[in-house]
Amino acid sequence: MSQISEEDIGRLVPAFYDRVRADPVLGPIFDQAIDDWPLHLEKLKAFWSSVMLGTGRYKGQPMVAHVRHEPHMTEDNFSRWLALWRQTSDDMLAPEAAAAFQEKADRIAESLQLGVQFYRERKS
Repeated sequence: MSQISEEDIGRLVPAFYDRVRADPVLGPIFDQAIDDWPLHLEKLKAFWSSVMLGTGRYKGQPMVAHVRHEPHMTEDNFSRWLALWRQTSDDMLAPEAAAAFQEKADRIAESLQLGVQFYRERKS
């Protein structure tokens, strides 16, 4: 498997979120939810560093953050996010590294979707 580096994460995350922000559906959702993009990108780089490299740099609670924006956490929006993630990682990384990021993103999205669904069922 191709080696994944902090530099890969440092290039991938901002490029991906540039695409998210330009997306006609996802862009307005993210721009409304994020007050400080530079800070958010640093958190996301720490998250992916922790997930892909086991660095432990991320200290947040992604489920709590996503449930807070639960009305926008639809299956279609998740699918759109994942498609952009696949496209960006394919464009920027070696095939093996892109596949590793994509597999992890698929699992994370599934977990977040289940968490949001659980939240919706509990509040109804």
